[in-house]
Amino acid sequence: MLQTEDPVTLRARLNELSVEHRDLDEAIERLLATPPKDQLLLRRLKKRKLLLKDRMVLIERMLDPDVPA
Repeated sequence: MLQTEDPVTLRARLNELSVEHRDLDEAIERLLATPPKDQLLLRRLKKRKLLLKDRMVLIERMLDPDVPA
């Protein structure tokens, strides 16, 4: 899984997730701007966006662990 991957691979994955997160944000904004709103689709997109954010945070912590001095 992620823990065995090297930093270069983790950074590449983080970049991919960031792009997808940004794309989802734009898609959500477009859906909100154009009535009628598909509430189920909006919920699914927001849930996916949240999942991506959680994964991004996990990878960021793996790349820069908070080690007490």
